[in-house]
Amino acid sequence: MSYTGNVTVGGPADAHELARLIISKAAVGPMNNNAYLLRCRATGAQLLIDAAAEPATLLELIGADGLTGVVTTHRHADHWKALAEVVTATGATTYAGRPDTDGIPVPTDTALDDEDTVTFGDITLTVRRLTGHTPGSVALVYDDPDGHPHLFTGDSLFPGGVGNTHGDPAAFAGLLHDVETRLFATLPDETWVYPGHGADTTLGAERPHLPAWRERGW
Repeated sequence: MSYTGNVTVGGPADAHELARLIISKAAVGPMNNNAYLLRCRATGAQLLIDAAAEPATLLELIGADGLTGVVTTHRHADHWKALAEVVTATGATTYAGRPDTDGIPVPTDTALDDEDTVTFGDITLTVRRLTGHTPGSVALVYDDPDGHPHLFTGDSLFPGGVGNTHGDPAAFAGLLHDVETRLFATLPDETWVYPGHGADTTLGAERPHLPAWRERGW
């Protein structure tokens, strides 16, 4: 079956199979968080994006091949509830945006800045800092050499808008600016977007709505 990205808590993961990378999306926890397991086809190396909840579920998804690293997209607790258990079980290296590391109770091995890279096996992801939902939120770009880019946005970009900035006009302006200049201005419409909760989208589907987001202020 083709990938849809429509997953439910307690249900199976959905696998997006690319030429060099397999992306498995699972929904976990009471806030319906998305966790993404990325597997390099050439080497079998694996990286997890957001050990959000349900460590047993995530460890079953990871399986016997282990885990190279875990990237936490931002410091909100619903995105790291399973991090300690996953790291203890796998010995994975931890990554997070530099300004958010002090809000994550599991030590961060590598603090990420804008345009840093995270590599596992033959796969490289590029970091895009998106300030607003939290000070150190990060997105990760896989620029597929055999197709279009794939973008993991945490809680900074969803179908229908940017992430929650809790009524702070300055935070909203900053987040919208970063999303526009670091994502929409640099990546094509075909870019597949994997958010921290809910359904996937593409940059092309969201691009026409940027003026409306700016006008409404959230």
